[in-house]
Amino acid sequence: MDIIIPESEIEISAIRAQGSGGQNVNKVSSAIHLRFDIGASSLPDIYKERLLKLRDQRITREGVVVIKAQRYRSQEKNRDEALRRLHDLVDSVTELPRERKPTKPTRSSQKKRLDSKIQRGQLKIMRKKLLTEPAS
Repeated sequence: MDIIIPESEIEISAIRAQGSGGQNVNKVSSAIHLRFDIGASSLPDIYKERLLKLRDQRITREGVVVIKAQRYRSQEKNRDEALRRLHDLVDSVTELPRERKPTKPTRSSQKKRLDSKIQRGQLKIMRKKLLTEPAS
């Protein structure tokens, strides 16, 4: 399901990129810093909840998504990259994970497990030093 996020809810600012880029890196603000407040957004409440529950380092304690894009040397490409990452993050919570059906281990798998434990124990017993009684 595609969710449309209005441009007015996304705060985008240009900053100077880190790393290599020659003289350009000191002059041009080509990196993009994107901020998106989950709580104040027009997303459905269920998606807001799921986003806030995510353990993602890009989401602050206050519920703000912060994305920094600086892969490209052009500001437009970095802007597109940051928006794509935001949409990917929001899309990840739109689909529900499948519910797990609990299953029981088969009788043969239980037997194999116990047999391997017994065998391992026997091996450890074999490694022990035998205590010999002193001759009197």
